[in-house]
Amino acid sequence: MTPETTAPAPGTVYDFTVKSIDGKDVKLSQYKGKKLLIVNTASECGYTPQYKELEELYKKHGDKVVVLGFPANNFGGQEPGTEAQIATFCEKNYGVTFPLFSKISVKGDDTAPLYKFLADKSKNGAIGDAPTWNFCKYLVDETGHVVAFYPSKVKPMSDELVAAILK
Repeated sequence: MTPETTAPAPGTVYDFTVKSIDGKDVKLSQYKGKKLLIVNTASECGYTPQYKELEELYKKHGDKVVVLGFPANNFGGQEPGTEAQIATFCEKNYGVTFPLFSKISVKGDDTAPLYKFLADKSKNGAIGDAPTWNFCKYLVDETGHVVAFYPSKVKPMSDELVAAILK
């Protein structure tokens, strides 16, 4: 008789605690029951105006989805600011009210644990895409499972993304 070998069940984003932009611990499990749109953001990128649509999405469909912004300086040095500078920039220029988190790395040797999970199909059970630039988006369902990846060019208010959130 040989022992059965089974792959461990995929985890969920609820397994993670991250730091808010003002340094407080945030358990992602607090978002159970809503979809999440997890986005790596940057203040000096050609896609930076997506902050406006991310905020619009959050305000219009906040009963169904929470947008979570993770500033990252991995692509072209386009997020050089401190947390305080980033928070002020986002609020002043785009009226951002959705949750923002401490600046992290989304690729390379120092990738944050959450982003290692998001980009590894063997860990999340569904998606194997890592961010290729700023404003890549991961859609997470109401049970904390990663269900889709959208590259930078997919706008937050696109029919494709909104339909996935509303279904």
